[in-house]
Amino acid sequence: MPRTLPTLHPGLRGLVIAVGLILVWWAVTLLGIPPYMLPSPPSVAGALWSGREFLISNTAITLGEIVLGLGFGLLLGAALALAMMVSATFERWMMPVLVISQAIPVFALAPLLVLWFGFGLTSKVVMAVLVIFFPVAASFFDGLKRTEPGWLDLARTMGASPAAQVRHVRLMAALPAFGSGLRVAAAVAPIGAVIGEWVGAAGGLGYVMLNANARMQTETCFAALFILAVLAVLIWKLVDVAVARMLYWVPAADRPA
Repeated sequence: MPRTLPTLHPGLRGLVIAVGLILVWWAVTLLGIPPYMLPSPPSVAGALWSGREFLISNTAITLGEIVLGLGFGLLLGAALALAMMVSATFERWMMPVLVISQAIPVFALAPLLVLWFGFGLTSKVVMAVLVIFFPVAASFFDGLKRTEPGWLDLARTMGASPAAQVRHVRLMAALPAFGSGLRVAAAVAPIGAVIGEWVGAAGGLGYVMLNANARMQTETCFAALFILAVLAVLIWKLVDVAVARMLYWVPAADRPA
C-alpha cells in the first residue's frame, strides 16, 4: 500500500507556507540585492512597528473601502443576475454591457471615477464595486440558469407560482454557484480600492505605498503590502467560512472550492 503524507490542519498549513515564503524572501536578500530594491524581513518588521499608528489608521481606511465595495458589489451582482434570469429581454440587453464593463481596464476608469466622485471614499468604493460585481453576477446567473429542469417540473406540478419557483427552487439550486462568486469577489475586493488610492487619495494602504515608493522608503512600501496581503487572506477566509455555513446542506465534496 502506498504511504500517504499526513494532512495538516489548514491553519498550520497556512503558517508553514507563510514561514516558507518569508525564509525564501530572506534568503534572496542575502544575495547582495540593495535594500532599496528588496528590503529584508527584519527591516520590514521594523517599519511595521515604528510606523504602527500611521499604518493602522490607513489600514482602517482601506478596510472600510473594501468592506463597502464588497457589500455593494454583492448586492449589485445578485440583483443583476436575478433580473437577467427573470427577463430574457433584459438579459439580451444587459449581457453586452457586463462584458464591456470588464473589457475596459480598471486603470483606465480610475482617473475618471476620481474626477467624478472626488478623492474621498466614494470613488474607491465605486472602483471596488466595478471589480467585484461581475464575478458574482456571472456565477450566480449561471447557477440560476442551470437549475435542474426536473425540480422545476415538480414545483409546477405541485402548483408553485413563478415567484415560488424562483425562491424555493432556483435560488437554492444556485447557492453553490453564488458561493463560488463570493469567494472570487473576496479575493479581488482589495484590488479596486487600492487602484483607486493609487490614482488619487488622502489615505489608505495604496496611498501609503505610492508615497513610500516616491520617497524610496521601500521597507514602508513592503509593510503596507504585507498588511494588504493579510487583509485579503482574512477577508477571503471569513467569506469561505460563511459560504461553508450557508451551504451546510450541500455535501462537502460538492461544495465550491
